[in-house]
Amino acid sequence: MLTLANVGRRFPSGTEALRDASLRLQTGDFVALLGPSGCGKSTLLRLIAGLDAPNTGTLTWDAGQPPAPGEIGYVFQDATLLPWATTEENVFLPLRLRGLSRTQARPDIAAVLARVGLTGFEHARPRQLSGGMRMRVSIARALVTRPRLLLMDEPFAALDEFTRHRLQSDLLSLWRDLRCTVVFVTHSIYEAAFLARRVVLMTPRPGRIAREMTSNLAPSAETRLDPAYAALVARITQGMEAAL
Repeated sequence: MLTLANVGRRFPSGTEALRDASLRLQTGDFVALLGPSGCGKSTLLRLIAGLDAPNTGTLTWDAGQPPAPGEIGYVFQDATLLPWATTEENVFLPLRLRGLSRTQARPDIAAVLARVGLTGFEHARPRQLSGGMRMRVSIARALVTRPRLLLMDEPFAALDEFTRHRLQSDLLSLWRDLRCTVVFVTHSIYEAAFLARRVVLMTPRPGRIAREMTSNLAPSAETRLDPAYAALVARITQGMEAAL
């Protein structure tokens, strides 16, 4: 899908966020970008999304051009919902920007809300929803355009452990059903090990790709109790220690 070759990003302030970062995304991947705070994970995600541009290096899409508008979904660490808008209105926003009417969009909105378990909450406003439910709205908004590529920037970091585990399992189910490519930023080794098929380890700033690890786990409710999961966590931990 996408090749990043020797990408570097230095901000006007002089901060060098990335240096010579190279990565290849395959269609259907679930990739976790894992590293300490400030190592350039979010910067790399913004470059992939086209929200920023590198100072050095190249990003090359295999199709010859970036995905069309609506083909990239982006979920931020904060749900970033419009506080005055209902769940349905928040999810409608990307479709409204594409010129669809509410009537045209309603079947797609209803379908994606059902997928994230929010049927019956169409008219609730963000203040009426729990943190986990607000994040579900944010995920639904990112999925309503049926993106080829879903970018997620530590979306579960602020949630309690029980809600986080539930949403991790739900995300994997959505990924398997929708067959999209996911790039997931996290600083949690346990989260990366549970979710990703490929774990990309990044060095402290300026961020580089230190190494990649693959996972053959088949995540389920019992995965976190599986010795193979514990072994993967240990392997990633050792890799991160070597990268620091």
